[in-house]
Amino acid sequence: MEKQSKSGLTPFHIAVPVRDIAEAREFYGGILGCSEGRSAEHWVDFNLFGHQFVCHLNPNLGKDGQLESHYNGVDGHGVPVPHYGVILEMPVWEALAARLKEKGVRFVIEPYIRFAGQVGEQATLFLMDPTGNALEFKAFADIDGQLFAR
Repeated sequence: MEKQSKSGLTPFHIAVPVRDIAEAREFYGGILGCSEGRSAEHWVDFNLFGHQFVCHLNPNLGKDGQLESHYNGVDGHGVPVPHYGVILEMPVWEALAARLKEKGVRFVIEPYIRFAGQVGEQATLFLMDPTGNALEFKAFADIDGQLFAR
């Protein structure tokens, strides 16, 4: 997956805990379609739309191996916190949402348009990886003009 924004942003690096490296490979590689970079026994790099997303094995995640999220109300939905994500061009977001639906992914928040008709109108969707890391993918009709609009 390549960098999507035309704004020239520098790629980010983020590392998250996972309960199982093979399970992370299936989710991030198989479901999200991220290509794999370097890896070792206890971690693996993924190219998440041009950003370095690293899954580190954490065997101390508790009895069920699930992270717990707090939920904040936004636009009538419970948004999981913390969450990580990427802002995409609208056609790329639409293709991702369609692919995730085809794969039968269970969404925390189904793909929809948030803040319709307002400043900051955006397409968004939320899902969890198998460990419970919350991910958001969003898109704006005009990223450069709308991303930080007030």
